[in-house]
Amino acid sequence: MLKILIAEDDLELGRLFAHVLIKNGYTVKVVSNGKEALGAIDNDYFDLIISDIMMPVMDGYELVSTLRETGNTTPVLMITAKDAFDDMRLGFLSGTDDYMVKPVNVNEMILRVQALLRRAQMISDRKQTIGGTVMECDTFTVTYNGTSVVLPQKEFMLLYKMSSYPGRIFTRQQLMDDVWGYDSDSDPHTVDVHIGRLRERFRDNMDFKIVTMRGVGYKVVKQ
Repeated sequence: MLKILIAEDDLELGRLFAHVLIKNGYTVKVVSNGKEALGAIDNDYFDLIISDIMMPVMDGYELVSTLRETGNTTPVLMITAKDAFDDMRLGFLSGTDDYMVKPVNVNEMILRVQALLRRAQMISDRKQTIGGTVMECDTFTVTYNGTSVVLPQKEFMLLYKMSSYPGRIFTRQQLMDDVWGYDSDSDPHTVDVHIGRLRERFRDNMDFKIVTMRGVGYKVVKQ
């Protein structure tokens, strides 16, 4: 079961977030500031961190900066009452992965958590094999028939995501959320353009093909 750490000094809000996450199948630990969060991380593994910015002892900026400086890449969803662009910029510069402004829609929070966890899983796996085709995350390289090709990042992540679940149908919006990010302003039909490029690149590949599910999305199937 995936485990989430919540750093939130508002006790009632922390309880609300925990209740919603537990209801959606996650294990949750709640702490009240960044220093307590670091202590929890030293003693346990967490798949994702939800952190307020304005907290006593150690705020969210310092928490995330400390994690990134020590090489900890756990996804962080920053939640704050501040909505100024400079505050958001500081959050991302500190190393946060996503950002929400209070009052928080808990249903939207769950969607963002799911998207962050999916992207983190794609990155942590590092390598995917389908038939004789090998995809390596570290270099965005696809190797088959004795040749290797380096793909643009978005094309690679699209192919990697779908190849990780052969036969599973992904909607355009699911692919947009996972590859472009939940907050992307790109049109979902951008996915179609990238799929077209992938098909052209791998038209001679005998290990897989990308199938269009009309009106729904796409899937990768093994040949």
